[in-house]
Amino acid sequence: MTPSTVFQPAHADYRQEVERILQAAPFIRALGLEAEEIAPGYCATRLSVRHDHLQQDGFVHAGVQATMADHTAGAAGATLIAQGALVLTAEFKINLLRPAQGSELRCLGRVLKPGRTLIVTESELYAGDDAAILVAKATVTLAVVAPR
Repeated sequence: MTPSTVFQPAHADYRQEVERILQAAPFIRALGLEAEEIAPGYCATRLSVRHDHLQQDGFVHAGVQATMADHTAGAAGATLIAQGALVLTAEFKINLLRPAQGSELRCLGRVLKPGRTLIVTESELYAGDDAAILVAKATVTLAVVAPR
């Protein structure tokens, strides 16, 4: 999954908005999620796997995977919204394809269908010491809302 060249950002500061989304959310900051690449309709993130990310059998917890897939897809959607607007997940589905293990997770999120009120995105989650094994895939519907 690579950045799309089809989409145009709604404003010049879209990269700062994605960074804000990743830095301002206390849970995401505590998880350790970092942006790797940001482009219109696209976001790639990475996570260095820590012991507290694991479940009882030593695999990356499904909650960590779902959070990363959701937030990365949301960040991809946020690259296309008007300045001052927000995206909130309205619905998401994740397929956990195989146990996630290794020292690193990498997530690639991209917009499938932009819209004024709803944006449909997807994300692919890779794991391993070189983050090369596809372990999960999510589809995320985002609501575009005005700030309170």
